[in-house]
Amino acid sequence: MGRFSAFVLAAGYGTRLRPITDEVPKPLLPIGDEPLLLSTLRVLHEGGAEQLWVNVHHKHNKIVSVINDLSSNVQVLHEQEIRGTAGGVAQVRGRTSLPLIVVNGDIVTELPLPSLLAAAGPGLTLAVAPAPASRGTVGLGDYGQVVRLRGETFGVERASADYIGVACLGAECLATLPERGCLIGDWALPRLRAGGAIGTVTSAAPFLDVGDPQSYLRANLEWLGGRSHLGSGVRVPSGIEVESSVIGAQVQLTGSGRIRECVVLPGAPAQAPLERCIVLPSGRIVEVG
Repeated sequence: MGRFSAFVLAAGYGTRLRPITDEVPKPLLPIGDEPLLLSTLRVLHEGGAEQLWVNVHHKHNKIVSVINDLSSNVQVLHEQEIRGTAGGVAQVRGRTSLPLIVVNGDIVTELPLPSLLAAAGPGLTLAVAPAPASRGTVGLGDYGQVVRLRGETFGVERASADYIGVACLGAECLATLPERGCLIGDWALPRLRAGGAIGTVTSAAPFLDVGDPQSYLRANLEWLGGRSHLGSGVRVPSGIEVESSVIGAQVQLTGSGRIRECVVLPGAPAQAPLERCIVLPSGRIVEVG
């Protein structure tokens, strides 16, 4: 696929995931048997990224300790104050090879690396998924260029799509990012308003933004595919039935009855019966409607 670098945005607070993120930072929440951040970094490393960057802020010490155990070389940028998606990436200006793949740290999808790199140019290219007419977060023109973004129109819309949180930045884009601000609101929109172009590539893979407890549980249930997963050191006592649930490593199960469609985070105590909930390391139960 050629040379490229990658940046994973992982500095957010995960506010919509509270109270889960009061105990575990969002990037370290597992999808199945692996924290989402580590899964994303592994895919990027195996895809050929020469440099891997991650920005951190909320509960950064926990994230750094996990990253330090990786065999791949990941460079961590600790932001004393959150700089935004544009400002975070701007920190690597002049320090990384191009093009630069940028991935939101809370998305679950198959990264469309080959198509993004094939379309890479000096500006910005967004990965999008098809959406019903006029209902997607972006509108596309005749050649797949962005003609609608955040309610503003810049041309005739021929198709609708959703931005999936994966982008490719070229030299011009990286050089002109603001030191603080949003990649979309503070770079892409001004670019379009000035008559510039932003390209897209289409991904047919399913994607999910793990932004709240409902979507987090859904992502795990989709990963399970109807089965259950038991982490290392887990013993299921007689009288407990585990159904379509992720039970993390070193979880102690007690009680009796069924544990159905649940995520029990590593090290948490869990007492059956439980249904459609997330159990935190402290033992706190977050019910999901």
